[in-house]
Amino acid sequence: MAESRLIGPVRVVGVGLLGASIGLGLRAKGIDVILSDASPTHLAIAVDYGAGRAAQPGDRPQLVVVCVPPDVTADVVAAELEAYPEAIVTDVASVKLAVYDDLAARGADLSRYIGTHPMAGRERGGPMSGRADLFVGRPWVVAAHGGMSYQDGSAIDDLILDLGATLVELTPEQHDRAVALVSHVPQVVSSLMARRLIDAPHSSVNLAGQGLRDITRVAASDPELWVQILGQNAAPVADILRGYRDDLDRFIDALDNMDAPGARRRIAEELFGGNTGVERLPGKHGVDHRYASLIVMVEDRPGQLARLFNDVGDAGANIEDLRLEHSPGAQVGLAEISVLPEVLDRLTDELAARGWRIAG
Repeated sequence: MAESRLIGPVRVVGVGLLGASIGLGLRAKGIDVILSDASPTHLAIAVDYGAGRAAQPGDRPQLVVVCVPPDVTADVVAAELEAYPEAIVTDVASVKLAVYDDLAARGADLSRYIGTHPMAGRERGGPMSGRADLFVGRPWVVAAHGGMSYQDGSAIDDLILDLGATLVELTPEQHDRAVALVSHVPQVVSSLMARRLIDAPHSSVNLAGQGLRDITRVAASDPELWVQILGQNAAPVADILRGYRDDLDRFIDALDNMDAPGARRRIAEELFGGNTGVERLPGKHGVDHRYASLIVMVEDRPGQLARLFNDVGDAGANIEDLRLEHSPGAQVGLAEISVLPEVLDRLTDELAARGWRIAG
């Protein structure tokens, strides 16, 4: 069992996806995890899955982690600060400034509270979706403020490091502006794009490929949760969407007047701007990379993906990213493998020599 930085016990309030995953990750380190949830059923499932034990009278947690919906986060944090006066309290809500301001207005003990936000998740929620490795390698923001000492806040740092995440320190304001750009606006755009599919003919929807699936993947997220998130971060999201609306207006104007001087240039510049923006996205290990890719045809039978991965490894290449596409009823799928450009030609030749069909 790997050595932990935290001493424990750690109390987790709310055992949905994040809470259950935190419990599972800490239990794997041997830390005593105390679970609490408003739903007795969720609590029982999380305990059965090994995420921790039910709360008992006399518990004295070192750290309390609040994992409840954003609209009740401040209420629960305030209650936990009062109930456990020796504990450090944090939360994992995806909006930080509104929670901090609410607690400050109540006169809560901010010397024992710092909000955090792990940038990790899945489309499915609930304790059964919890994973001990959910946070490994993922950024975990600490929304620092001046009211807590570094020594007291070290328990939160230990939590993040014990779960394998990468600590990122921002102010609550910086965090909310950042997630508006990289998380909240993409959710809105994805949902609105998916909404276009409601009345689309089946003949059109059946042509959908990986591009549309990529854009609409997060549209499957919980609408009620997102109403809460967007409500608490409305101003930054609205500012970005206004800029996005201006971009769309320029694009639409060019499409409506394709024969006008400069129309095609305007479209090309907008598309090139997208290329430039994609280049800024962090690659593996936080380093910017533009990977080369090849598409391999994979037969739809057991063991073929495992064989492909093994052959890629034998060729001395590392898979930097992977996308799978499989149309219903098709006997083959397409695996788009991203690798460093310098190994692309060698890998392509090696896979072809091993009998793999390379698409394109």
